[in-house]
Amino acid sequence: MPVPQAPDSRARTGAVAFGLAGVLFVLYEAVAPRADQTTLEGAESWTTAGWAVAHLAAIVALILFPLAYGALRGHLEGTRNEKTAFLAATTGYIGSALTISYYGAEVYGLRAIGERAVADGDATLTEVADAFRLDSVAMSVFAIGLVLIAVAAVIAAVAVWRSGTLNRWSGVPFAALMATFLPQFFLPHAGRIAWGALVAVAALWLAAEMWRAAAKAPATDPQAA
Repeated sequence: MPVPQAPDSRARTGAVAFGLAGVLFVLYEAVAPRADQTTLEGAESWTTAGWAVAHLAAIVALILFPLAYGALRGHLEGTRNEKTAFLAATTGYIGSALTISYYGAEVYGLRAIGERAVADGDATLTEVADAFRLDSVAMSVFAIGLVLIAVAAVIAAVAVWRSGTLNRWSGVPFAALMATFLPQFFLPHAGRIAWGALVAVAALWLAAEMWRAAAKAPATDPQAA
């Protein structure tokens, strides 16, 4: 007699990771102050709780996305798509690690510069921020990280498309949005918030699909083992 399996906990873990990461991306784009960063007002914005919370939210989200890909790999274990999901997770971990190194400087380095600029009343200290933000090594690491994040999302979308258990289109919007991670930095604040909201919607769709797939785990027959 077929015995119903318990819901796939790995898929549900992935669902939670996708959903939480999506919400954190909205938080990242919405709460970070976007003053002119060549002025004292901009320097002061680096010292605010909003700046710290926003960038820490982005860091946590970038950790959660490859964790979600790893959960997808677990959900697809034993299928021909397991390796594809594993590649997405591995690529995502590397991309997130490289990108987070830059975000760390944004959180901690800019705060110290901003505090000194405000204390001295010297807006020229913001030039120090540009010196390390636009450093060729820093920018290269950041850009490579963002490219790998985009590649990981595309690979994950391929795994989702071929999975047979998830809506095949559910990974496409998220992959497309991750491919625009770098260009969105050049949008006005309202545009960046809109982009973050779209990321949240796309991630929540994936979360819903992962949760639904977990709840519909197939039955197995122990006598067939």
